[in-house]
Amino acid sequence: MNTSCRNLALLCLFLPLAACSIVGGPRESPAIYAPETRISTDPAWPQASWGVVIAHPGDARLMDGQRIAVSPVPGELQVYRAALWARSPSEMVDDVVQRTLEDSGRIATVARQGSGISASYRLLLDVRTFKSDYAGSATPSAVIEVNAKLLHQEDQILVGSRTFRQAQPASGTDVAQVADAFSQGLGTLGHDIAGWTLQTGQAHQQQAHRGAP
Repeated sequence: MNTSCRNLALLCLFLPLAACSIVGGPRESPAIYAPETRISTDPAWPQASWGVVIAHPGDARLMDGQRIAVSPVPGELQVYRAALWARSPSEMVDDVVQRTLEDSGRIATVARQGSGISASYRLLLDVRTFKSDYAGSATPSAVIEVNAKLLHQEDQILVGSRTFRQAQPASGTDVAQVADAFSQGLGTLGHDIAGWTLQTGQAHQQQAHRGAP
C-alpha cells in the first residue's frame, strides 16, 4: 500500500479529538471493547502480612475517558471512530493490579479506595499514557505508562515510587487487534506493578522492624 492510500485509510479509522463535541450528522453505534487480561504471578514474590488499598489521583487525564486514543503521527492525538472502552483506563489498570495481587496469594489484604477496608499501605496509580501509537510504523503499539507510589498510611511516608511502561505491538491496524495488544500489555503491567508493590512494601516492613526498639 502506498503512502497516500495508507493515509486515507487512517483518516477513515480516526476521529480528531476536536470533533468529539460536534452535534448532528449520521451516528454510528460504537463497538465496545473490554480487554480480557491474563493474570500472571510469581512464586518468588515475598509473603506479606500487611495489606494495601489501591487508589488513583482525583483529576482525570484526557486519555482516561472511554474513547480509545490513538496517535497516528508523533505529537498528534485522535480517537478511533465508533469505538469505546467498556471501562476507563484507570479502572482497567486498578483491576489488573488488584486481581494480580489477590491471585498471587502473597498479601493479607488488597482493596480499592472507598471500599471501607483499611490497610497499612496505599498504592497510588497514575495512568499517564494509554494510547495506540503508530510511532512511524505501519502498525501501532498499545502504549501504557503508569506511575506507582506506595505510601505507608500511618505516617504518610512515601515508601517508593516508580514509573512502569509497556509498548505491546498490535498484530494489525483493526481496533480489535489494538484492543488485544492492550490486553497483553495490561497483563504484563499488572505483573510488574504487583511484584514491585510486594517487594517494596516488604522491604519497608523489614527496615521498620530492624529500627524498632
